[in-house]
Amino acid sequence: MTVLPDDGFHLAAEFPDATREQWQRLVTGVLSKTGTAAEGPAAEDALATALQDGLATRPLYTADDGGAVPGPPGFPPFVRGGRPEGTALTGWDVRQHHGGPDPRRVNEAVLADLENGVTSLWIAVGGAGLPVEALPAALDGVYLDLAPVVLDAGEESEPAARKLLALYAERGLPRDAAAGNLGADPLGTLARTGTDADPAEALAAAARLAALCVRDHPRLRALTVDALPHHEAGGSPAQELGASLATGVAYLRTLTAAGLTVDEACSQLEFRYSATADQFLTIAKLRAARRLWARVAEVSGATPAARAQRQHAVTSSVMMTRRDPWVNMLRTTIACLGAGVGGADAVTVLPFDTALGLPDAFARRIARNTSSILLEESHLARVIDPAGGSWYVEWLTDELAHAAWAFFQDLERAGGQAAALRSGLLAERLTATWAERSADLATRREPITGVSEFPHLGEAPVDREPAPPTPSGGLPKVRRDEAYEALRARSDAHLAATGARPRVLLAALGPAAAHTGRVTFAANLFQAGGIEPVTRQVTAEDAAGALTAEGATIACLCSSDTLYAEQAPAVAEALKAAGADTVFLAGKPKGELGEDCLRAGVDAFVFAGGDAVAVLSSVLDRMGVA
Repeated sequence: MTVLPDDGFHLAAEFPDATREQWQRLVTGVLSKTGTAAEGPAAEDALATALQDGLATRPLYTADDGGAVPGPPGFPPFVRGGRPEGTALTGWDVRQHHGGPDPRRVNEAVLADLENGVTSLWIAVGGAGLPVEALPAALDGVYLDLAPVVLDAGEESEPAARKLLALYAERGLPRDAAAGNLGADPLGTLARTGTDADPAEALAAAARLAALCVRDHPRLRALTVDALPHHEAGGSPAQELGASLATGVAYLRTLTAAGLTVDEACSQLEFRYSATADQFLTIAKLRAARRLWARVAEVSGATPAARAQRQHAVTSSVMMTRRDPWVNMLRTTIACLGAGVGGADAVTVLPFDTALGLPDAFARRIARNTSSILLEESHLARVIDPAGGSWYVEWLTDELAHAAWAFFQDLERAGGQAAALRSGLLAERLTATWAERSADLATRREPITGVSEFPHLGEAPVDREPAPPTPSGGLPKVRRDEAYEALRARSDAHLAATGARPRVLLAALGPAAAHTGRVTFAANLFQAGGIEPVTRQVTAEDAAGALTAEGATIACLCSSDTLYAEQAPAVAEALKAAGADTVFLAGKPKGELGEDCLRAGVDAFVFAGGDAVAVLSSVLDRMGVA
């Protein structure tokens, strides 16, 4: 390869640098064409996208937004990764979850996974999974020196851990060969179950397991700091991070009080975070988590090498939908990408049918192959911290870290994680966050493909065997699709009882060029509530016949504002005279046109940004759909 000398000649040298003010002036010109009057910084603000935690994504980032260089990978504050080599040598740990109650079927699934790319096992034991005594049968034929095992046993964590340790001894596994995590997480169990039992004994048991691991099993960790309960209760990224810090600090205090050094205590913790289809937030969250924990460990007296956070990322159950579940494959792919780019040590891709029950073999295959494709075909792990240096990612990492630190301080001022759980403070804060997000979901500002956008009413249902009930009684568990799922369930019941879904007539006015856009909008809207749209091009003369022929009692006018002025009042009057219970109009006409439509019989307008859930619920109520 020939290296040319740097003679100072650059192709861009004759072009002056553009300024932010010049860019803002160009934006102002474009916005003015849409009717938005904004100049200077206001023009930039008009293009910003609001995020949770009071953050907003701006349309332009420069080197001034990147902040200080966070240091090299593998060194404090570990923003760029917990190890200097990152995952470049081996890729991330592909960790598959198994939660079935039948040890024979779990064993079959475990062996199939390990033969096809999975590198570690995450097994639910106890009430939500396998009986503790069935753990050896589920791991029959597994080379435990090659496949790390991570337990998730809730209130039965100590007996499950003892059973696994006994299995290691029974099979003659060298003590330094056992790897994985025993899964003790007393505060995570408290968050999920809300039990009134004193967690002191559970914390003491976790400390005993940690001491045992430090003494006899150097590759085995005893505790998990599981932030998923906070995410699954509707928490924001900063709240998830802040709660995990509060939990981690509580465990550090417990372990050091039991006689472990700070370094030994840190070595016993693995942090579990959600990965969502917002890839940049996932990347920034994992990077911020390492920075925050490094700071906690530093203040606690840990040596630099011990401050690195071990991370397990799990694709979000909140984002998984029950309708059109195939779209979940796309969501989990993006989430897995975000987790890998964000530097997670282990990644679990939940099967696309997880929300429907126990995943089948096909779903597990797709889940594990998601990581395999990103690792082996896309070579995603071969670059260490590929997002590092991105002005947006560095800015988002920094902003998220500050927001999470503030929430962590709130919890500490309240007496710590356990006290915040018992007092209801944490639940109250998470509930408030979810209420705000629910409003965005209801208005479709946060769209859900296949559910609130582009739903498919003719989709054949995907049936799965019911999964064992998960622990409950503590923080709630939410899903993005829950409001729309309730509406669709009402429609399904109506279909089962009558043989037909509730219908709405989309009364299209004028030619296709005038009405297609709003017909598409209205069809998506009504189908999100399980209401079947029937489109007919109508005039005032034949509108009544169309309503009667389609057997509908609800109609929605769809066209351009120009044709609304010419035809909408007369068509609305005709529909009302024919017995239409409710007449909607797609759009939001202003001034005299809107008043004319209301006087002629239009009951309400449906438009982008309106409360879709409220509209659909009221329509089903009017139709008598229980």
